[in-house]
Amino acid sequence: MLTTVDSSRPDTSGLGNGPHAVVIGSGFGGLAAAVRLGAKGYRVTMLERLDQAGGRASVFRQDGFTFDAGPTIITLPFLFEELWALCGRRLADDIELHALDPFYRILFDDGSHMDCRHDPDEMRAEIAKISPADAANYEPFMRASEAIYQFGFVELGQIPFHKLATLARSVPGFARHRADRSVYDLASRYFTDPKLRFAFSFHPLFIGGNPFRATAIYGLVSHIERAFGVHFPRGGTGSLVAGLVDLIEGQGGAVRCDADVAEILLDGRRATGVRLASGEEIAADIVVSNADSAATYHKMLPTSARKRWSDEKLARARYSMSLFIWYFGTNRTYPDVPHHSIVLGPRYRELITDIFDRKVLADDFSLYLHRPTATDPSLAPDGCDAFYVLSPVPHLDAGIDWEAQAEPYRRKIESELSRRLLPGLRDAVVSSRVMTPVDFRDRLGSYNGAAFGLEPVLTQSAWFRPHNRSEDVDNLYLVGAGTHPGAGVPGVLSSAIVLDQLVPHASQFA
Repeated sequence: MLTTVDSSRPDTSGLGNGPHAVVIGSGFGGLAAAVRLGAKGYRVTMLERLDQAGGRASVFRQDGFTFDAGPTIITLPFLFEELWALCGRRLADDIELHALDPFYRILFDDGSHMDCRHDPDEMRAEIAKISPADAANYEPFMRASEAIYQFGFVELGQIPFHKLATLARSVPGFARHRADRSVYDLASRYFTDPKLRFAFSFHPLFIGGNPFRATAIYGLVSHIERAFGVHFPRGGTGSLVAGLVDLIEGQGGAVRCDADVAEILLDGRRATGVRLASGEEIAADIVVSNADSAATYHKMLPTSARKRWSDEKLARARYSMSLFIWYFGTNRTYPDVPHHSIVLGPRYRELITDIFDRKVLADDFSLYLHRPTATDPSLAPDGCDAFYVLSPVPHLDAGIDWEAQAEPYRRKIESELSRRLLPGLRDAVVSSRVMTPVDFRDRLGSYNGAAFGLEPVLTQSAWFRPHNRSEDVDNLYLVGAGTHPGAGVPGVLSSAIVLDQLVPHASQFA
């Protein structure tokens, strides 16, 4: 169970005499960064503005139900195993990961469905049910996905991109894998059926990307799923947050909640600590921000300290879509509903255009439905189910009045789920909570209420993304979704690996 961390000022007398690192934000990127800094000999203080650790991976508990607020899919367990190993411990001793099969079920608007499975033969059979002619193209597509993974994740996903020379060396690989094309273009090279083109191109939506615009490098996700599986931790994703907090505290680090950072303190162009909204100042030798990258520059640093990431540049940047999320518990179970379902509406490209470009709240929608009690019944009272359903929506530049629209939109989603998947849902709901783009802005500090920061397009990736080592301020570093390599649990954990290569060991710090 995830416990709220004491928000009182920590006693850092037991942290040793090494240089002091302050980490702003306790999402997975910040938690991983804190563990890695502790392993390098730094005294670490993590500051979280919420009343619990986790950031987007925090937990809501109400009416006997446990709801993971954000990430629900774990695809590369070795990234967590490495963090535990840095502390001389084993992930398996603390966290029980369940491999899911099917990974998820895609329910098409015409009533058909496709289970995305781990076994290649079973996956080909699922494809053949939809389009027999396309089944032979599955393995060629997967070989392409594996090659992209080797380039995009193994070679580039965990190295710093703060030098133009790194970008120059990667250009041939980007050209070889046609990074100028979209993930949808990649899927369309191998599959002719529209349903299959969706099934093998929608993944960028999980990291805030438009499948028709996100670079084909994100085609690596299909290989990741097959090679490493899709997992869910017992107790929910929040159990991983609790485990990481335990690692940090075991290293002698301190985690403070209800600690809202208002300003990064500077001496010239060097970060020297932070000032909290309460007025308290905390000195630091290095500052690591896991906060939204645009908000870090726009809200925490004065304009005089910023050259590359000016307010004008931040305003011109493209941002991911936002999310409408409904968390709900039912007084009955739905045993035929798998752990992950994707419930599609009648449109794909047109709906994506409404969300990303036209920025309107469409009459139709496609949904991601999470039923964690399919794997871990302890997340709900006996005889009950816990759910969350997510709908991609425009970010706050759209001007949608969410105070007025939230409840009608929730009711529409409830009606659609009842019609297609969860009969009698309206009468079964006994616990309910929603999150809108306004919450992403006000609760999570996201610029424009964008759920995933900068949109993952080629011209906002790698060197073009805010660097892991700030271009404008010395001793300021960034981790998380808004920096390299990008959003998603593997991306933010990898950003801490990049940080590890940029920050010297505490014994070498000058």
